[in-house]
Amino acid sequence: MKAKIKVYIASPYTLGDVAVNVKNQIDAANELLELGYLPYTPLMCHFHHMIHPQPYDTWTKFSMEWLKICDAVLRLAGESKGAAAEVFMALQMDIPVFTSLVELNKHFKVYS
Repeated sequence: MKAKIKVYIASPYTLGDVAVNVKNQIDAANELLELGYLPYTPLMCHFHHMIHPQPYDTWTKFSMEWLKICDAVLRLAGESKGAAAEVFMALQMDIPVFTSLVELNKHFKVYS
């Protein structure tokens, strides 16, 4: 089995419509999955939080731990302090950050 590329999705959550933001991240994850990537969708914590609430900081720390083992970050459009922090951390760790699937696919030589 070919090694899978783990992609962390960084995007807005609290600014704007939370439901739309979660949907946008899930849509991006689905596209990545269909291309053969292993997406990490931090906004899925939204649903975990609905059942077992935790402080916001718990979820950000939780997601940052997953970021550390990813091969790349896909940064979706929109203002977000959290996503900016995720991008900053990725760059500090030499994890490449992309703003489109085209860039990501070109880097990893994956074509749809």
